[in-house]
Amino acid sequence: MLFTPLLSGCIFWTDEITEIYEPISEDDLGAYTIVAPIDTGINVYHNHFIMNGSYPSSLLDGLNVTMICDISTEGTWQERYEADKESCWDLITSSDIVWFRGTRIIGTSPDDATDIPILDDPQDGHGTAVTGAVLDANPDAVIFFVEGFSDAAVLAAANQPLVDIITTSFGPIGSVPVPGIEDATKIAVVDNKKIHAGAADNSPSPAVQDSTAGPPWSIGISGYAEEGDDQKETMSGSYPDIAADWTQILPNHDDIDGYHETSGTSFATPRTAGLLSKIIVTLRSDFGDYSSGADPEKRGGFLVSGNGMNVTNDDLRDALNLSAWYPSSSTWDPLSGTMPISPLAPCTQVGWGVVNESNVQPIIDHIKGSPEMEQRPSDVVMCMEANQAIREAYWT
Repeated sequence: MLFTPLLSGCIFWTDEITEIYEPISEDDLGAYTIVAPIDTGINVYHNHFIMNGSYPSSLLDGLNVTMICDISTEGTWQERYEADKESCWDLITSSDIVWFRGTRIIGTSPDDATDIPILDDPQDGHGTAVTGAVLDANPDAVIFFVEGFSDAAVLAAANQPLVDIITTSFGPIGSVPVPGIEDATKIAVVDNKKIHAGAADNSPSPAVQDSTAGPPWSIGISGYAEEGDDQKETMSGSYPDIAADWTQILPNHDDIDGYHETSGTSFATPRTAGLLSKIIVTLRSDFGDYSSGADPEKRGGFLVSGNGMNVTNDDLRDALNLSAWYPSSSTWDPLSGTMPISPLAPCTQVGWGVVNESNVQPIIDHIKGSPEMEQRPSDVVMCMEANQAIREAYWT
């Protein structure tokens, strides 16, 4: 989780535009899904975000794209930036929505408080890694990237009818109970029927009162060590909704092909957003749904609205909760400085449980009706019903 000014950082290893390019007229995109990371900026030059193909004009028009940048594809990061500075970066304003042709990135910087709009500045890097985590989980996702940490930044995505999922990885250090982006995420989810994935703190602080992960309309996500980590243990943010992969290898913000290992709920959260988007686009493809978002007027609040299949935010969230699982604590290393999964009340550590790629197909099958997943044990349900009640009381 990244902490905004006055707060601390995540764990790392390290005049209006009038000239617009001709609209794209390629074939329709087919079934698709749009994820909106909100963060420091993004390195559009990195190979991780390159796309073989184009977005159709229907998608660009639907997202109110005002400008298309044909970015350089030769030279170092610095050489490409310098080559594009006058024709692209110096022209972008806070009211622009820009597609970087040849990439999966459509971006905007509504706060207008940045040295280089949309682009991850040299001192940043967080947003590039966050977006990389989304695409690692779903390489086909359309990215609507918003630079910023304010309500305005969240609303830039919340008020886009075509956006399905918003993912945020910033908030108050230690999950101290202070106002944050909760009013804007409520609009996104309660009013506009999207999904919001919010990162819990990197400490074991309870997630309930965290303005990013705590509101009951948000999916609060903590960290869990898996994949390259030798031990299996909870890493952060107690009593969230779910836990996801804490350590990942993600793209650099200041070159075109480098990667680094980095850790935190900042990356567990977009990884989960990517997995959810993969579920959505699979269901859309299976049931002939070729639009996106859950606009209450145009789509009746359904994230999937196809032939004989309607799926809401609540449906997907319920299936996510059913699919989560509790790992064993048997491989925990007592010298690791982390906490094992408790066999007594694991819900107080990782909520409904761990979610990763293994959850995707069971969720899809469950929503389609065959086979349906088993109900969770009564003690887990009671624990998480209490979690939701506490959050409802605190945030509403």
